[in-house]
Amino acid sequence: MLDKNGIAKRIAKELKDKYFVNLGIGIPTLVANYIPQGIEVEFQSENGVLGMGPFPFEGEEDADIINAGKQTITTMPGASFFDSAMSFSMIRGQHVDLTILGAMEVAENGDIANWKIPGKMVKGMGGAMDLVASAENIIVAMMHTNRAGESKLLKKCSLPLTGVGCVKKIVTNLGFLEVTDDGFKLLERAPGVSVEDIKNATKGNLIIEENIPEMILD
Repeated sequence: MLDKNGIAKRIAKELKDKYFVNLGIGIPTLVANYIPQGIEVEFQSENGVLGMGPFPFEGEEDADIINAGKQTITTMPGASFFDSAMSFSMIRGQHVDLTILGAMEVAENGDIANWKIPGKMVKGMGGAMDLVASAENIIVAMMHTNRAGESKLLKKCSLPLTGVGCVKKIVTNLGFLEVTDDGFKLLERAPGVSVEDIKNATKGNLIIEENIPEMILD
């Protein structure tokens, strides 16, 4: 089973050379710590940063350099800063190759709910709706079940939607799945996790072909 860093490390293997990547808040921000060797990736944040690096070491934080989740970050050589209008022009203009988001729920058709639980106060949707409406390649990073042990991979989302039919792949603490026309296709199992474990934790239609390999992180 993966922890949050393990999820981020597996998603990082999906990065390609010269990609421009937007990282949502939560687990997705950890992906910047695991860029594969031999490739160059530019991380973009909707608060106005292009060229984010790994998180700073303790004692080296600069409170003026933050990501969209208000976490302190580092920047790579050549990084640039700009206003939110420019940032969302990049997103809406489809200049971002890959978007990595957290989610509360994902439906088997690729719908995503990641911004609001009815009855709970939220500050706003942030950039999530623009990201899911504009991105052609979305990977979700999340736990497979919620704190009550209930599946977050569903036939249909029960929470207010952020986007419709937009999620392509999902990495959870239990496995790596692809969203297809027929449902969630299991591609890899997390270390120490069985296919049966994933079946029991998934409410949406789960497609399982023979010989599901165990995930390799290194």
